[in-house]
Amino acid sequence: MNTGSDSSWFAEIADERRTLAGTLATLTPEQWEAQSLCDAWTVRDVAAHLVMPLVTPLWTFGLAMVRSRGDFDSANVRLTRRTCLRHGHRLPEMLVEHADSTFTPPGHGPLAPLTDVLVHGQDIRRPLQIDYAIPEQRRRAVLDFLVGSSSASMFSAQTENLRWQATDLDWGHGTGPIVEGPAAALMLVLTGRRVALMDTTGAGAELLAERKSR
Repeated sequence: MNTGSDSSWFAEIADERRTLAGTLATLTPEQWEAQSLCDAWTVRDVAAHLVMPLVTPLWTFGLAMVRSRGDFDSANVRLTRRTCLRHGHRLPEMLVEHADSTFTPPGHGPLAPLTDVLVHGQDIRRPLQIDYAIPEQRRRAVLDFLVGSSSASMFSAQTENLRWQATDLDWGHGTGPIVEGPAAALMLVLTGRRVALMDTTGAGAELLAERKSR
């Protein structure tokens, strides 16, 4: 269970944004246009998605929701595309400039944006084979958030009546067939990135792999 104050978590989020911005600043043009772990999104698109809520006024998001007929995912894609077109060549700088933003999605606390930057950071780094060791307290906090009820509307966390067990920290959740692996891989599987199943073991991981192949 996470016990940090909101201010301490926002400091963790700011640090993650600055760290990711440092990685982004080193990318080649080819890496920027590489496919991320998000379907139909390049690395640049994912970076724009992370910047988008930090620079988009609420009224603009509301207008996008109206134009998308209340479809959050469609509005998100629309605004991410707009951010990419307007700021696509300044995304690392903008992530640093707005690193201390305390924006959270309505109804969610700071663990939502922490999860967003950590999961999307992997969406960027993993295809580019860039290693990054997520600090333990952040790994634990995100896993707790993803298996909790409050994350379902944002991340479609897939607990699936399974036992989730991290191999690199003392953390586990649930009962049933086990999905065992590093915390970073569990984050990805829980948020639908089935490519990370290759980093997990157990009967639960085999069940998820079978469902993917159908």
